[in-house]
Amino acid sequence: MNIAKMMKQAQKMQADMARIQEELAKKTYEATAGGGAVKAVANGEGELQSLTIDPAILKDGDVEMLQDLIITAVQEASQSAKKEAQKEMGKLTAGMNIPGF
Repeated sequence: MNIAKMMKQAQKMQADMARIQEELAKKTYEATAGGGAVKAVANGEGELQSLTIDPAILKDGDVEMLQDLIITAVQEASQSAKKEAQKEMGKLTAGMNIPGF
């Protein structure tokens, strides 16, 4: 493989990666916990965008349970975003034969 061809492939891959990252950043990923009592929404970068808590869950006064539900929902939304990013980036590099790797 000549250097010019390799450079062209690298530039295309870089442009494709930037496009995929931009598309992923626009997506949102939702997760719920406690039967929908807590809902978290993260963007494609795994950053929390919103958190909704059903007021009915506050009536019990179980702060520890609420904290656990929040953590669970936020982690699941963030993990969904990360898994999607890995999947999309994996498609980009699938089948590539890069010397030294």
